[in-house]
Amino acid sequence: MIELRALEPEDLELIYEIENDARLRPWSAGSTPCSRYAIRRYLETQQGDIYLDGQLRLVVTLDGQPVGIADFTGFEPHHLRAEVGIVILSAYHRKGIAKTVLCQMARYATQTLHLHSLYAYVAQDNAAALGLFRSQGYTAVGTLQRWIEGETPATLFQLLL
Repeated sequence: MIELRALEPEDLELIYEIENDARLRPWSAGSTPCSRYAIRRYLETQQGDIYLDGQLRLVVTLDGQPVGIADFTGFEPHHLRAEVGIVILSAYHRKGIAKTVLCQMARYATQTLHLHSLYAYVAQDNAAALGLFRSQGYTAVGTLQRWIEGETPATLFQLLL
């Protein structure tokens, strides 16, 4: 069973692994490695409330085992929108987890956050992610040139809820 749950202190190593995975760096907003100390402080200080933090990070679990993270960022309560992002550990790719997570995020955004729109930026060279968002009803609404690392174009996807 795939579920989303709140962050716990024991998620430090999962977050550390994801935040410091060099393969993910091009899609990350951060450009430097993240220390365990910084992640520990984040876990201690974040409220877990999107209205207070402006974002919400959830842990993706498969049968209780953490296998990734799902983020709502760029939260705009006045405009009823948020950006979504998902990272699934590579050992769990191609198992339908990300599809289920995107569906759960849309349900949460509608039922709990009362949002009207979700969006995501996807590198145009990431065929798997492009297919994922299309398969979940997201519409490509634009192309942003030299968007990722000043070189790679990105597709802006939107899901109207």
